[in-house]
Amino acid sequence: MKIEGIITPILTPMNSDESVNYDKLEEFVEMQIEGGVHGIFCFGTNGESYILSDDEKLKILEKVVKVTNKRVPVFAGTGQPGTLHTIELSKKAKGLGVDALSIISPFFAAPSQDDIYNHYYRIAKEVDLPIIVYNIPARTGTNISPLTIKRLSEIENIVGVKDSSGNFDNMLQYIEQTRESNKKRNSDFVVLSGNDSLILWCLYAGGAGAISGVANVYPRNMVSIYENFIKKETDKAKAAQDSIRSFRDVFKYGNPNTVVKTAVNLLGFDVGPCRSPFNSISEEGIKQLKTVLEENKNLNLN
Repeated sequence: MKIEGIITPILTPMNSDESVNYDKLEEFVEMQIEGGVHGIFCFGTNGESYILSDDEKLKILEKVVKVTNKRVPVFAGTGQPGTLHTIELSKKAKGLGVDALSIISPFFAAPSQDDIYNHYYRIAKEVDLPIIVYNIPARTGTNISPLTIKRLSEIENIVGVKDSSGNFDNMLQYIEQTRESNKKRNSDFVVLSGNDSLILWCLYAGGAGAISGVANVYPRNMVSIYENFIKKETDKAKAAQDSIRSFRDVFKYGNPNTVVKTAVNLLGFDVGPCRSPFNSISEEGIKQLKTVLEENKNLNLN
């Protein structure tokens, strides 16, 4: 499996009582595949992984694997604070037929870089699936250092990293530090942007694409960043990259994944609320979001 392009960390549709809406989940996956995305990632931040039970996650994965039917790879976010829990959930995800895992670094208790390395090393030895390391220090409290990523890239089934630090130099060092490992292994350890504003710059630097939260709202536009870059139509790629600035500016009014989910609802696809308490946006935020969505509609952004 080649990991590249735009992978959507799909949101988790909810009913009004905050239970998972599995029918809408199926429709939403279809919408994303029709939009041309190169993969579906369950249980990122946009998928509200932090607030779903293991049973809910397994039921969601079962549905998503069935719906995608091998048309695009399915990535499962199985990372937990503890190594044993992560291994247990990862093995169950494998049993449901997912193609790869995305594992967030340990959180809450502050791990050392050696703790982080040992965590992933044990998981990789126990679970025979490709693993994408997920770095998001704003949520975990710890940045995975470029040297730790270099060490991890030497483990056979750790095949990439998603960097959501928002720090381009950090992402650039991930790319630089893993070049030698790729030569030694004759393989491609991929670096994916987890920040939508840095997708094109990640590609220019040698990255493989992105896990793009904005793709929940504008899948075709986000895919066009990658597709136009590959075709060397860089002006078009840059225009698609620049086009999401006004939408991302609305993130200041609330939790970004709440803004994304609200936007999808306002565009007419009923995916319900985020689970409380992470589900509020100010009146001013809603007003600005509606304005941006209307402006983008007039620009044929989709």
